[in-house]
Amino acid sequence: MTDVYFSADIEADGPIPGPYSMLSFGLAVAARFDGSTFEPLNPEERVFYRELRPISESADEAALAAAGLDREALVRSGAEPVEAMRAAAEWVARQVNGAQPVLVGYPVVFDWMFLHWYFVRFVGESPFGFSSALDMKTIYQQKAHVLMEDAGRVDLPQDLRSTREHTHNSLDDAVEQAEIFSRLFAWEGVKRR
Repeated sequence: MTDVYFSADIEADGPIPGPYSMLSFGLAVAARFDGSTFEPLNPEERVFYRELRPISESADEAALAAAGLDREALVRSGAEPVEAMRAAAEWVARQVNGAQPVLVGYPVVFDWMFLHWYFVRFVGESPFGFSSALDMKTIYQQKAHVLMEDAGRVDLPQDLRSTREHTHNSLDDAVEQAEIFSRLFAWEGVKRR
């Protein structure tokens, strides 16, 4: 079996799915790993991006400001969640061609929460199952031997950072994180004294 890693990023108008909406999401194929050989892939070559129609009336102003998306415009012209999530699930299946899809993010927990909820709610199941995810923040925390509060993206050494800017556009940030993931996976970490 081979793992195929999908870097994911979402933008939402609040802290949890259901009462709040996922406004956009981006996926970028980052790498493959067969248990012995890790193969970084160009994350710009295979991407998926959608902006979605909100599913609720609630919106948190701070979350909206961070997302940088026009919620009212998305109410009128955003993709229907059922269509977007079905298309995303089909796209993931084509990318893996029988391999195991694994979702990665920095950190993955927020993005996973929304993506998993949306896939289950609108498609019936997630292409990533109920637990096929890898958290880059935890990988860094363990390899660097630091506390979790010192394991943010801003704490990464320069050679692990992406050359790309973090824009809060879901697709841009998924591609940026894919670059970080490949560097982090190959990184030997900090040697313990």
